[in-house]
Amino acid sequence: MSQPELPALPVTFRPTRTRAVLLTVGAAMFAVITAIALMLKTLSGGERVAFVFTALLLSGVLVLLSRPKVVADEGGVTVVNLTTKRRLEWAEIVRVNLRPGDAWVFLDLSDGTSLPALGIQPGVAKQQAVRDARALRDLAESRGTGTHGG
Repeated sequence: MSQPELPALPVTFRPTRTRAVLLTVGAAMFAVITAIALMLKTLSGGERVAFVFTALLLSGVLVLLSRPKVVADEGGVTVVNLTTKRRLEWAEIVRVNLRPGDAWVFLDLSDGTSLPALGIQPGVAKQQAVRDARALRDLAESRGTGTHGG
């Protein structure tokens, strides 16, 4: 059986469509709410600031939701989730799992734990997520102790 073609390193896996939608909606929402705050003549200065602050807060949440990614390089993998970032050596990744119904990839680790990798999620682009999960699995198998998982 021939060895699968591995992606060139470094490679970044992220849900690009979801990210594009979240960032576009965040920017549009911020612009609209800020414009409304500036156009309403009945608002005081403090109320305008509150509108803009609320718009900034809501946009910030969408930016946070667009943060997840998985970066693979020669030394290992960096998993960036919503509020956390974790660096793994290739040998720490035992299995890359994306089972039917999973919201994202899970990495089974050599210490017996499992780490969600939100950067590969089948929500909007299922086929791309499956390709990304396979590529990450193939990289883990070729560089560490990884084995095939669902």
